[in-house]
Amino acid sequence: MSITTTPPRPVVTRDRWVAERKALLSREKEMSRLRDDLARERRQLSWVLVDKPYVFDAPGGKRTLADLFGGRRQLVVQHFMFAPGWEQGCKSCSFMADHVDGALPHLAQRDVSFVAISRAPLAEIERFRQRMGWQFQWVSSFGTDFNSDFHVSFSAEERARGEVYYNYGMMDFPLEEAPGISAFVRDDAGQVFHTYSTYGRGVELMMGAYDFLDITPRGRDEDTLPYTMEWVRHHDRYETADKAGSACGCSAT
Repeated sequence: MSITTTPPRPVVTRDRWVAERKALLSREKEMSRLRDDLARERRQLSWVLVDKPYVFDAPGGKRTLADLFGGRRQLVVQHFMFAPGWEQGCKSCSFMADHVDGALPHLAQRDVSFVAISRAPLAEIERFRQRMGWQFQWVSSFGTDFNSDFHVSFSAEERARGEVYYNYGMMDFPLEEAPGISAFVRDDAGQVFHTYSTYGRGVELMMGAYDFLDITPRGRDEDTLPYTMEWVRHHDRYETADKAGSACGCSAT
């Protein structure tokens, strides 16, 4: 993959560089405070009772949404783009999922479980999960309303109308699947509540590699690409630049 050339920046003395860096640090601190404020507001959102009895296919058998908590009180769900019949899961959702396994023991210490949920049948999910080497929970919502209720899967009829409801508004979205992240909490009585969902560029919160890229001189280097995540491949396909990896067309826009 070719990388665009970044225009050279001025070469200055260390003292001037430190002065510029301190000015930028002030902006970074401002952003950190704003992020903390947003996180507090997010935690103050009202909850919605999940009263529909969703049942998922899991490697150990049927599981309800409450079962997916694994005895913990909080649950993070990745709405992973993987429709029935697809050869493989979305490459951008896979980029997100590559960040999960290392975080699992740390999430558990904060009373949080994680699960990926896709519409593909469990056998298709398991085949792809084994290929990718992931260990996190991944269940199938095949035959349930879960994906449509959380506005990450769209019927042919919905797409034929030209717009679908995604990211809290109507928009043109030609694909049958879309990415998202949702959070849930379980009370003492075992009731499950939906507390948060984010879509579009909101899913970048799972893309820690972008944070590394953002501090490099070239950054994400995506400005000239057909879409922002065109460069991403499944982690076992970078050497061959597998064109099938872009079939889902998923991008965080």
